[in-house]
Amino acid sequence: MRRSEINACMRHAKAFFSGHGFHLPPFAFWTPAQWRCRGPEADPIRQCRLGWDLTDFGLGDFARTGLLLFTVRNGDPRDVAGTKPYAEKAMIAGDGQVTPWHFHRSKQEDIINRAGARLVIELGLPDGNGGLQPVAVEVVVDGVRRTVPAGGRVVLTPGESITLRQGVAHSFYGEGGEVLIGEVSMVNDDESDNCFLAPVGRFPTIEADAEPLHLLCTEYP
Repeated sequence: MRRSEINACMRHAKAFFSGHGFHLPPFAFWTPAQWRCRGPEADPIRQCRLGWDLTDFGLGDFARTGLLLFTVRNGDPRDVAGTKPYAEKAMIAGDGQVTPWHFHRSKQEDIINRAGARLVIELGLPDGNGGLQPVAVEVVVDGVRRTVPAGGRVVLTPGESITLRQGVAHSFYGEGGEVLIGEVSMVNDDESDNCFLAPVGRFPTIEADAEPLHLLCTEYP
């Protein structure tokens, strides 16, 4: 992705979050110059990869296949004592902007439609060969159990949420406009706990056609 494109997405995200009453923490607005002045006091942000995260999954078409995320809080995946065993993210999915099929071995999560349009989540159980098993999946939608056929959809309107246990494959996208998505989960580990059914890249390759507006969580000095 071009850095200028990433910067534009961040500007839009800040306005979108604020417009829906979701206010980011102070470190969301630190510039690269401010980051260079930060010492070990900011290690919890670095170590837990808090902050901006944006990806086109290595496919080169962010509008079609991509996701913008901001990690508000997270434990350190390397902390075997589990002193902070939870995480929270805010995300934006555009109309028809797909996050590819994936599952987590360790992380159980709630995905919440916080505001905006409808959020479509497709569900299944991985078959180990890049596809789905021909079996139904049981999930919990706002405290109510629901059985979904393999590859079936759950549509969440603002205020609704779904609980996904470990091993449940899912893909999601906005329908009818942009969606402000919340995620509340166990500790998030993007290095080892994102299992995509088809080979993709989790983090973007960046073309430096502009200076960064804010650093991504993988770029902290």
